[in-house]
Amino acid sequence: MPAAAPLPPLSRPRRLRRLPHVVVCLIAFGLGLAAMDELSGGYRLGFPLGTVCGFALGAAVALALWRPVPAWWLSLGAAVVAAGAARADLASGFPGAGPGPDWPWSGPAITAQAVVLFLLALRTPTRVAVGALSLTCLATYGLQGLAGGPSYPRTGMLVGPSYDPTGMPVGPSYHPTGTMAVIVFAVVVLLGTALRGRREARSQLVEQASLTEEERARRTVLEERSRIARELHDVVAHHMSVISIQAQVAPHLVENPTDELRENLEGIRQNALEALTELRRVLGVLRSENPEDPYGLGASAGVAPDAPQPTLDRLDDLVENTRAAGLDVTTEIAGEQLPLAPGVELSAYRIIQEALSNALRHAPGSAVKVELWHFPRGLQVRVVNSRPAFPAPPSPGAGHGLLGMRERVAMLGGTLVTSETSCGGFAVAAFLPGNGGAPTDDVARTTTP
Repeated sequence: MPAAAPLPPLSRPRRLRRLPHVVVCLIAFGLGLAAMDELSGGYRLGFPLGTVCGFALGAAVALALWRPVPAWWLSLGAAVVAAGAARADLASGFPGAGPGPDWPWSGPAITAQAVVLFLLALRTPTRVAVGALSLTCLATYGLQGLAGGPSYPRTGMLVGPSYDPTGMPVGPSYHPTGTMAVIVFAVVVLLGTALRGRREARSQLVEQASLTEEERARRTVLEERSRIARELHDVVAHHMSVISIQAQVAPHLVENPTDELRENLEGIRQNALEALTELRRVLGVLRSENPEDPYGLGASAGVAPDAPQPTLDRLDDLVENTRAAGLDVTTEIAGEQLPLAPGVELSAYRIIQEALSNALRHAPGSAVKVELWHFPRGLQVRVVNSRPAFPAPPSPGAGHGLLGMRERVAMLGGTLVTSETSCGGFAVAAFLPGNGGAPTDDVARTTTP
């Protein structure tokens, strides 16, 4: 039989992690004492055989916590040895009259073997538990049905004292416990197997739920990256169009341009047009349906595919739509507004839009403050909402808006901090570099061959 894993401690509460082990060890100690008394007295095995067999039964219960298969062998072996040693005395009769002992399984032996089989069924596969139960039943049949029966040819299993021809009691017989023991063992193995199957099913369910959640988060990140790529397509396409137009117009701005200049500018124009064509193909691959915007904030990129990508110039419209949806929104803009990269303005707008949507979902009736701080190195965005005025209804969507924010900020090389506030609200703070994460002039010179 394969080795089984030890019985693990409780996960909670932590102060009682070892409580099952302590309880089983106390049961093992009590069963060991009871078995030693029963085997030494009831079976007349005396010392050392009765004491050793009783101690082995108690030790088997404790050992089953860590090694249930060897514990089962120890328990079964001790019970078989004790029953076999007592068989000769049972056949000849004990001195005196009165009820005989339980045989081949004494009360402590049944209890010890049942506990061991239960722990074995909890920690081993079903086939191992069924095999142990089958061997236990076979040993019981061999002792009581084969070895015990011929000693009492009239009934095979006598109960109470037997009498001589004159009517005088000559000694007690035994109380057969084989059938009862087999029933008890079968019940505990069935219970242990059922509990083990239930535990494994729950473990597999938790594992599957974890894998599903990870896959959902991964898919959400990929969808968000695709949406960011679709939005940035307009920015890149605009720059490529400008390059193409400038390359086409440049020869007309120079008197008597050389053929080499015309050829180079025409090559630049052709490369720009080819890049635009490839961008359109990539956009066709990335294009997919987007979920509807339940709050009317324009979050769905697929509602108006030909519309230009939003910038911070449309922040007032976004705030007005949010106010109409039921939030008290205030804005604060500080610092000198320096030119920002188109990707930075688009990301800042989307971050504010997602933060306002989250406030509508999770903090209805709250007061929201949108803060924009312009610094020479970039833009600081902060959206803070207060405690909700009333409980929020069930939120639609997957609830992965923060993942999209992190992807946008990471793309630009910025930082994002999200946390709950002390008053029960929520805060989103992001810093976006003004150049959109592009390398500086010094870095560009050092990396250009």
